[in-house]
Amino acid sequence: MPDTCLLAAAKPRARALGIPFEGRPGPLNAITDVPGVSVGMTTLIDPSIHCRTGVTAIRPRPDQDFPQPVWAGFHSLNGNGEMTGTHWIRDAGYFQGPILITNTHAIGAAHEGAVRWMQENYARNFTEGHDWAMPVVAETYDGVLNDINALHVRPDHAIAALCAATTGPVLEGSVGGGAGMIAYEFKGGTGTASRIVSIGDKEYTVAALVQANYGRRPWLQIAGVPVGAEIPKGAFAKREQGSIIAIIATDAPLSDAILNGLARRAGLGIARSGSPSGNSSGDIFLAFSVADPMPCPDMAPAVIARHSVNWTLLDPIYLAAVQAVDEAVINAIVANADERFAMIKPAGGEVLGIPTEALLRAMAKYGRAAG
Repeated sequence: MPDTCLLAAAKPRARALGIPFEGRPGPLNAITDVPGVSVGMTTLIDPSIHCRTGVTAIRPRPDQDFPQPVWAGFHSLNGNGEMTGTHWIRDAGYFQGPILITNTHAIGAAHEGAVRWMQENYARNFTEGHDWAMPVVAETYDGVLNDINALHVRPDHAIAALCAATTGPVLEGSVGGGAGMIAYEFKGGTGTASRIVSIGDKEYTVAALVQANYGRRPWLQIAGVPVGAEIPKGAFAKREQGSIIAIIATDAPLSDAILNGLARRAGLGIARSGSPSGNSSGDIFLAFSVADPMPCPDMAPAVIARHSVNWTLLDPIYLAAVQAVDEAVINAIVANADERFAMIKPAGGEVLGIPTEALLRAMAKYGRAAG
């Protein structure tokens, strides 16, 4: 079996390389800057069986016994992909339980793992009533670097990722569900970033985690620099064939209508790095707020009180989401810098990690390197 604990060595993040991103990041510059949000991963890498895949788990709340609803919104910019549970999110404006991100053929395995984990973690919720599990499970296709048809991901791998979830720094690049992903024809994968915004007399965090597996090399721009045109070596795709999942989290109190709008801003975030949302790409986004916690609806009072940031003051939150998604994508790419990854097909091909020195030369050429 693949090594479920194999993790990539940490490398400098994009900001540490001097790339001039806008906005003020949180302490970790990660989705775990949002209070209570935790992330865990199971990474499966075994070249002998053409395995490079995994599962990324996000727990919006540290709840136990009874899941607390999480206010949410959803947007499909281009629907060539899957994210379960979104029909209810669109109707009810909330979901309960975890979010999992994996590969296209692992949706079923991850969903089963999430249900089993929910049955154990929320045991009283199931034993004392007739509740059901409806987790959010999303995917992107890793079949260029992983034998996706071998179904390497099993339910226990999803459970392991959920059990490993922590509130600390988040691993990036070829880890978790991002292990086999490609972005702008460089090695991509998992990336995250956050922003702190001030609304009235309070500060809020807006953060993103992405599984970046989309884009063609000529499109790639970083901080306004046409990096894809400057580093054409290693490009191999004739058309867009990837996808991206973006999860936006915040502690700002927002209605589900506003959270739908916040999810839409992820599309502007991926546009900053050059994507037009290609026809074959599944560009699917979820936004949630941990504000206004409440019990399960069956245990809630007849009237529920909620709060929201004033609609006229939302621009900083929307801008923060755009900035965080953009930086998260670049972090996913930079995390694999200077590496080489063998393709499953065509035989003998490889996917390159972005070359650090060439990236820095490109940034300097356009006057966008940090001084």
